Amino acid sequence: MRRLVSSIALLLICFFIFTNAVGAETRKAFACDPSDSNTKHLPFCKTGLSAAKRAKDLIGRLTLQEKVKLLVNNAAAVPRLGIMGYEWWSEGLHGVSDVGPGTKFGGEFPGATSFPQVITTAASFNTSLWEQIGKVVSDEARAMYNGGQAGLTYWSPNVNIFRDPRWGRGQETPGEDPVVAGKYAASYVKGLQGNNPNDRLKVAASCKHYTAYDLDNWNGVDRFHFNALVSVQDMEDTFNIPFRSCVREGKVASVMCSYNQVNGIPACADPKLLRKTIRGAWGLNGFAFFFNLSNFTSSFTTIYNFLIFFISYIVSDCDSVGVFFNTQHYTSTPEEAAAAAIKAGLDLDCGPFLAMHTENAVVKKLLKEADVDAALTNTISVQMRLGMFDGGLSSQPYTKLGPKDVCSASHQELALQAARLGIVLLKNDVPVLPLSQQHLGSVAVIGPNSNATRTMIGNYAGVPCGYTSPLQGIRKYTRTVHNEGCDGVACDNDDLFSGAVEAASKADATILVMGLDQSIEAEFVDREGLLLPGRQQELVTKVASASKGPTILVLLSGGPVDVSFAQNDAQIGAILWAGYPGQAGGAAIADVIFGVHNPGGRLPMTWYPQEYLNNLPMTTMDMRANPSKNYPGRTYRFYKGPVVYPYGHGLSYTSFKHTIAKAPKVFSVPMGGGHRANSTFSDKLVRVARANCKRLTLKVHVEVENVGSRDGTHTLLMFASPPGDDWAPQKQLVGFQTMGIPSGGKQRVVMSVGICKHLSVVDSGGVRRIPMGEHGLYIGDATHTVSLQPRKI
Repeated sequence: MRRLVSSIALLLICFFIFTNAVGAETRKAFACDPSDSNTKHLPFCKTGLSAAKRAKDLIGRLTLQEKVKLLVNNAAAVPRLGIMGYEWWSEGLHGVSDVGPGTKFGGEFPGATSFPQVITTAASFNTSLWEQIGKVVSDEARAMYNGGQAGLTYWSPNVNIFRDPRWGRGQETPGEDPVVAGKYAASYVKGLQGNNPNDRLKVAASCKHYTAYDLDNWNGVDRFHFNALVSVQDMEDTFNIPFRSCVREGKVASVMCSYNQVNGIPACADPKLLRKTIRGAWGLNGFAFFFNLSNFTSSFTTIYNFLIFFISYIVSDCDSVGVFFNTQHYTSTPEEAAAAAIKAGLDLDCGPFLAMHTENAVVKKLLKEADVDAALTNTISVQMRLGMFDGGLSSQPYTKLGPKDVCSASHQELALQAARLGIVLLKNDVPVLPLSQQHLGSVAVIGPNSNATRTMIGNYAGVPCGYTSPLQGIRKYTRTVHNEGCDGVACDNDDLFSGAVEAASKADATILVMGLDQSIEAEFVDREGLLLPGRQQELVTKVASASKGPTILVLLSGGPVDVSFAQNDAQIGAILWAGYPGQAGGAAIADVIFGVHNPGGRLPMTWYPQEYLNNLPMTTMDMRANPSKNYPGRTYRFYKGPVVYPYGHGLSYTSFKHTIAKAPKVFSVPMGGGHRANSTFSDKLVRVARANCKRLTLKVHVEVENVGSRDGTHTLLMFASPPGDDWAPQKQLVGFQTMGIPSGGKQRVVMSVGICKHLSVVDSGGVRRIPMGEHGLYIGDATHTVSLQPRKI
């Protein structure tokens, strides 16, 4: 019997090792199979060569008919060269997603960690968190790839500016500020791609959607027909910033162009956007030096060998090429459309269009086969950077990642912590929060989102590891009485109101979980207004009026909601915004309400009153206000009217004091060649190109003290206001940092402000300039003025 038990134990151990060793061999080699004697010695299979050289060799072996079938997301196999088919389209916006055919859940991978929606994690203003989430998502993506259930090319993140509060996809973005969006882009991409010192990729990210895309379906205008009229000024100082950061700082492997036209030209057919800007000005195919000091010599040849080129690709949003031919009627023939896209700089079509029409475009001499080769060089090189042409899994890094690395305890804990860090305390009178478990007999939990699960993960999500709804989270702390009060967020009748009112009248405290879901805001669903849907406001008011104890309002939403009524209602003691907080959202909400976590999130977008929309078509792209047309302007940078809550608003259970300990009052800006000293305009507004920007950084030493009774996480936001002109932003964020400070503790931080990058403004001609004179700096309750003065060199 003992021998039998030992044998069974041994079998179980072997089974465990086998199932967790990564279904090593659940995925066959994509290409260059070591057992294939016909291909393993070909140059494109030699890992010692550069990706570009290997790609060139492979492309030289392909026929035109084979080439065009590789220009689309469901790239065809090339059996004679031992290359399998590949699905390029996978999504990883805030976890491995099942949007897109590249990923399949089931079997050993029933789900993946579902982090909060991006707008929620953006509220943490925590760059290390953003990168850490990216790392976890790519761990799980690689594990699923190893198991044959996912790809390695993820079309995330979405770094469009949340320009209009009605946009249904604003929830996918890091908010309305270009600097934050750019920092988010670079951080998340580094986490996804592995931040490797050479050109290798863990997964390939894609920053989308370039550019000026922030309308899906409003008032009869949809994204397929929309022509975004954008000034060069707005393009340079708003829309370009996140994508430039993604390319230059994040070294992203891909950029996705958008459906819409920009100033009359489809984004995916515009060489000025794709070739001149993304590749030319920003250097999408960038390079870096990678030194192996043991082999280093001073010869040019050796130096060149250590020059690593980060080859990347440009992909269309799905069916964009077909859209600009069939819907926008940009070209007369499909062959002209295919040629226009590839010549503009597009490398990959999400959709069938290029596979169908590119060969004929070459035959009709609208396109050269060399243009097709150039596009394939970029896509195939990225596959080589991913290790897809290195043979079997055993020869690749990240091979050991498998089912045990998906939905692991540490990953799920990070999802919970991310949700906690993203929750924003909007109001806390008396203060009502945190609630004390010891003084509560029961809590009424009310509202259409009170027991939400799927709503919490927002859009572009996958199958989560599991859910903790708000109701379930609160039940861990106290006895609850539950009543939804509405039949869904539409809340179009008051049939359930009486039960909710009765529950509130008997409980010691009431928590209302209200807000939106994907039926109100989503891809292709822009909002009609900013108020709570249906009769939600009426329910909140009635319940708060009847509540025996304190009333707390919790809001789930991606975009801002006009809750002025609740802010002004003395019977509603506290308001929390949780965004879409992911799979563990309910636990995070409860942890904040009961004081286990001290909230430190800040709003990444302005919350406007409903009246803000009175003269604001979504189709008007202008960022700056135009008083002559009663146009209010957009985002905190240019809008000066009343708000419900300002950008960056967020309260804590403790209090923080800011002191600017050290900062210069005068800062000299050295001027390089070409400066016209006698030009008044040039003296006041110096072109960045003429300033000596290298190491031109203003250091501001800030002391932050926790003067309250609780430990807390504090987000320090530094804004700057430039001198002078009406067209400049009234203020702009120039830096942010998050820190944990115990009660009574102090921390000094040094904020580095790039003069050329952060204190410059963009004139009406799209030229970035540094305003000379007094700039105001604002950090919480502390202010400082620094005067910039030109200095000839």
